[in-house]
Amino acid sequence: MMRSILLKQFGGIENLIVGQVAKPIPKNNEILVQVKSFALNRADILQRLGRYPPPPGDSEILGLEMSGIVVEADKNGHYKKGDPVFGIVGGGAYGEYCTIAANQAFPKPEHLTFEQASAIPEAWLTAYQALHPLSNYQRGQSAMIHAAAGGVGTALVQLCRAAGAPLIFGTVGSDEKADFIKKLGCTHPINYKTQENFLEVVQQVTNKKGVNRIFDYVGAKYWNQNLKSMSLDGVMIIQGILSGSHIKETADITPILSKRLTIIGSTLRNRSNDYKADLVSGFTKDYLHLFETGELKPVIDRVFSYNEIQDAHKYLETNQAKGKVVVNSFNH
Repeated sequence: MMRSILLKQFGGIENLIVGQVAKPIPKNNEILVQVKSFALNRADILQRLGRYPPPPGDSEILGLEMSGIVVEADKNGHYKKGDPVFGIVGGGAYGEYCTIAANQAFPKPEHLTFEQASAIPEAWLTAYQALHPLSNYQRGQSAMIHAAAGGVGTALVQLCRAAGAPLIFGTVGSDEKADFIKKLGCTHPINYKTQENFLEVVQQVTNKKGVNRIFDYVGAKYWNQNLKSMSLDGVMIIQGILSGSHIKETADITPILSKRLTIIGSTLRNRSNDYKADLVSGFTKDYLHLFETGELKPVIDRVFSYNEIQDAHKYLETNQAKGKVVVNSFNH
């Protein structure tokens, strides 16, 4: 048996409790990890509300990313007992122990704490997926990132900078967040509460050419402005719908045709294990070393203890966080 944060029933934060469940048993290609820290994602909130079930075969326990110590090695010898690792899982990171496919785990660099390591997998792989395999980003292209101060947003700002984006637009909800993402490398932070029409900023800065890549986590509210902001042959990746999925104003799809736009929607959680393993491999090769040099940094807003999980969820729901919200687990 093991301790775990459990969900009594779907609903509010009061349904998150500490209880006992069976310790997971790793399959041949998996390792068993004693979790040290895990990070929160909006998917956790949706799952708590009953709106985002785990993929078939994955743990019903919440949690998509974690760091910890290997306590049972995989049969193929990717890792040995005692190795510090971090990675993405389909569920289960809120438990005292968690299984993870060995080829989806990263070796934890010595200079990173367990808290920092747990803040990387889901956000940075989601950002990497959007930038490269999905949008096929090329050095010199401009980019706009919505919800740029969040976990995925702060990762994308840094990845775009590292990939050679000369112009990086980022929408945020306060001047404090605007200053924050500017320090990460965003060349044109936009506070949508005081400067609501980001289209005007894009048109002015690009001489009406538009932005080459848009990474959207807001959804319906920005649909029309997004299409008007895009350049010829522009690409928009949609990975979130914070403002909802129904466009209230009249949606104009003309720019999709006239600008030859590409619009791709995607999630990461329900991708195949092989797809996730390829992402891990690509990110390791292209970017993991930049955490060691300090060019890339995991961004953590607050760290909670496992017995403060209700407060951690409540805080994430306020949309005040700049970067990730991390929770130290039972054996930290």
